[in-house]
Amino acid sequence: MSSNTSLMQALNQRSRHIFRQIVETYLETGEPVGSRTLSKAGIALSAASIRNVMADLTELGLLDAPHVSAGRMPTHAGLRLFVDGFLEMGDPGQDDRAAIDARLNSAGRDLGGVLKEASSLLSGLAGGAGLVSSPTQDAAVRHVEFVPLSTGEALCVLVKEQGDVENRLVKIPPGLPQTVLIEAGNYLAARMKGRTLHEAAADVRSEIAARRAQLDVAAADLVQRGLAEWSGAAPGEERRLIIQGRANLLDDAAAAEDMERVRQLFDVLERQQGLLEVLDSTRDADGVRLFIGSENNLFPLSGSSVIVAPYMNAERQVIGALGVIGPTRLNYARVISMVDYTARMVGEVLGKRRQNE
Repeated sequence: MSSNTSLMQALNQRSRHIFRQIVETYLETGEPVGSRTLSKAGIALSAASIRNVMADLTELGLLDAPHVSAGRMPTHAGLRLFVDGFLEMGDPGQDDRAAIDARLNSAGRDLGGVLKEASSLLSGLAGGAGLVSSPTQDAAVRHVEFVPLSTGEALCVLVKEQGDVENRLVKIPPGLPQTVLIEAGNYLAARMKGRTLHEAAADVRSEIAARRAQLDVAAADLVQRGLAEWSGAAPGEERRLIIQGRANLLDDAAAAEDMERVRQLFDVLERQQGLLEVLDSTRDADGVRLFIGSENNLFPLSGSSVIVAPYMNAERQVIGALGVIGPTRLNYARVISMVDYTARMVGEVLGKRRQNE
């Protein structure tokens, strides 16, 4: 049983109603919510009864009291419970869908233009910074082998199902026997044939870590080096992250401590590799993924939420991801639906682009 399921079961109908009202009011105003505000909102309980419920919710870790205020605001755990237990997801409203469709379809056939427009529209419509990763070129592998070049280097050769060949230089210990290169190549070829590197890499690493692989230490190390050298991008076309709308992150930074969190967030945005890994974590996800605050160790102190979804090519293969990063006080229902819809539309636009090439 998940922790959120247990929490939901711990709340009676009255507690759920008050909790939902507090979260929705906080997301709308950005201010802590007090018992008087809830009474004015139509909750038919005395102020004392409301305060008792708020105290119980605080004890459960769902609410917090900033400073010495009597008002309460949701914790990250409270926001997670609200998203998982109270929100009903669907497509964006008609105006949002029309805006997304129009802007993506007018972006033209240029891949970079489509992805930049997706990042920009997410930033504008969602009120955070829009994030889009450039696509991987991760086709299925037909053959793998290691070819010695010198005493300290070997070439990892990958032949794709379409006949494309990818080469990567791999450092090897001087004097490494040819038999080790053959063993490592045969091992990778057997496990990757008909699969993409992304699909096979995690299984290969897990097998080696668990020592289930029938490889000696030198061959296992060579396999790991080969996987590390291949990122999913062709030589000279390394993957990149498109970020639009950083200035939106300053809108809610009213106090000095808020500005410090934004500064930390800007520092993270400059480290693109970490963000690419966050977006890539959605490749195996079933739809949208949401990270609230410290749920993602890339943003433990920034008080931010990240909403990301994968996008696909014409063959329905996941090739990249896009999303929004913003304050934890987001309109989650609207932003989650917009990220999901935009990811689907980007896939459709890229599919049409491929057909017209």
